[in-house]
Amino acid sequence: MSSTDRKPKQGGVVTWACAPGFPPAVIFPFTPAERMGTRNILEFQALMYRTLYYFGTGGVPDVDYANSIGEEPVWSADGLTVTITVKPWQWSNGETLCADNVLFWVNLMKVKGARYGEYVPGYFPDNLTDYGKLAEDKVYFTFDKVYSQRWVLFNQLSTITPLPKAWDRTEQGPANASGDLADVEAVYAYLMAEQGDHVEEGNAHRTRWADSPIWSIVSGPWRLQSYTLEGVVTFVPNEHYSGPNKPYLDEFRQIPTFSDEEQYEALQRGEFQVGFLPLSFATEPAVSPDQGGPNPLAGFTMHPQTAYCVRYISLNFNNPTVQGKLIAQTYFRQALQSCLDQDSAVRDVYNGYAYRQNGPVPVFPKTEFVSPRQREGSWPLPFDPERAKQLLAENGWDTSTTPAVCVNPGTGLGQAGEGIPAGTWASFLLRYVEGRPALTRVVEQFRDDAAKAGIEVRLEEVYGSILVAEDAPCVPSPEDPCRWEACTWNGGWVFHRPTGEILFSTDAGGNFGHYSDPRADELIERTVTTDDLDVLYEYQDYIAEQAPVVFMPNFPIRIFEVSDQLHGFGPINPFGMINPENWYYLED
Repeated sequence: MSSTDRKPKQGGVVTWACAPGFPPAVIFPFTPAERMGTRNILEFQALMYRTLYYFGTGGVPDVDYANSIGEEPVWSADGLTVTITVKPWQWSNGETLCADNVLFWVNLMKVKGARYGEYVPGYFPDNLTDYGKLAEDKVYFTFDKVYSQRWVLFNQLSTITPLPKAWDRTEQGPANASGDLADVEAVYAYLMAEQGDHVEEGNAHRTRWADSPIWSIVSGPWRLQSYTLEGVVTFVPNEHYSGPNKPYLDEFRQIPTFSDEEQYEALQRGEFQVGFLPLSFATEPAVSPDQGGPNPLAGFTMHPQTAYCVRYISLNFNNPTVQGKLIAQTYFRQALQSCLDQDSAVRDVYNGYAYRQNGPVPVFPKTEFVSPRQREGSWPLPFDPERAKQLLAENGWDTSTTPAVCVNPGTGLGQAGEGIPAGTWASFLLRYVEGRPALTRVVEQFRDDAAKAGIEVRLEEVYGSILVAEDAPCVPSPEDPCRWEACTWNGGWVFHRPTGEILFSTDAGGNFGHYSDPRADELIERTVTTDDLDVLYEYQDYIAEQAPVVFMPNFPIRIFEVSDQLHGFGPINPFGMINPENWYYLED
């Protein structure tokens, strides 16, 4: 019997090889900025706790109402108020999803927004003049002015994850955080205590999450069966899932790996049904980032996951030392960007699986959102170490040696800038995630090319989960001196709509380095109130020249290697989600 005549089999187990360095650290989906990552949110939390709106099914970068808890939003004639009906889906404990579940989340954001990684001061829910419950299944939100309705759906309502009434409690018993802001602090403290220390690598609470009366209540297609001290995560189907795609599999196991080499060798031995081709192991050039090239693994099919994202090196503007003063200088950041040879990395390191990222809007997959200037290749800061050296020389640095030395301090024309004394070296520490050979090659080349411009880049390789916990958004204090300088976790940010408020607005949750620029804030504010592409183009061209981060080559989140025995894997979600509920084996 051919495979086309065989039906999906009910049952079976899939093992998934996890990328090195990022075991899930947070189960409470109100995730702090230092744990906002693909592994934690898209590959772990989202399997259990579904957001109000779901995006990217079928490989299409749009909202998927069939898989969403919320019905399509309905707007008032004046464009200020949106009403949402909540579908009568079930929580795994028998509760019906309702308006209070949505308001529970929004009230958390209202009171504890600063602890949520996608919160942006002045935006949702700060930009609401009113919100509440119209019926048991209906909520409304009234905004302070007319915004782009598509932006509201993609970048504001998309942040909401409904939470069950059973979570609305403290040690003393049931509370009312969904209806009374006064209860939010205590409920938040209780839930964070139940999840355990999200920064501590040895958080023992993880082994108890599966049996927790809190975290075992789920809305998604999967529930957690176990989480071992070794980091092995096992999911089983949520028998009460109300969505349209119920799991075929009996189990979905996520197995930690500690290096690209270890994972690839295990794939070759057939220990995983789903793994990834390390970018440094791709020996034949790719046709394109989304199509890949010849597959070196027999018995597997390659599925590059080219997500709608940007990648970058974060720079810490809040560092209180002279390093922070250096980063605050636009000319210095422009010099750094000019020392990163993206084109050579695309060709020689990533073997065609990557592409140059010119600024804050993803250039691939191709969309109308990329400005004509960048679309046509007129990049403001191309690779040019000599130009970088000139930038330093024009601003008070002796570049005859590496590291260059400040010889003209001050804030005037041709001087180094505020807080940079004479004798300062042009030197900084770049920490990067371990276990990723391709990234290592890129940062080592960056170090060598920066030296040609007189900039010393000191490299330090760090375990991924530790890196993102230590080099997190911070404000200097006695408890946290906030002295990290630059870091890259081999990632960046996946967008729904690339308007920039989450990454580059002052004090935004995703603004890891605390970049702040009044002109950038003004341009970002304009992008969220209109769908006029010229406004988006002006914003991105400004950010590309400002270089608040060092933009890096972009590449697929993973080049999935999927066993030929496993079906239903594609098409790939462009926003980084995974859907093991769609995967299946065939009947014999």
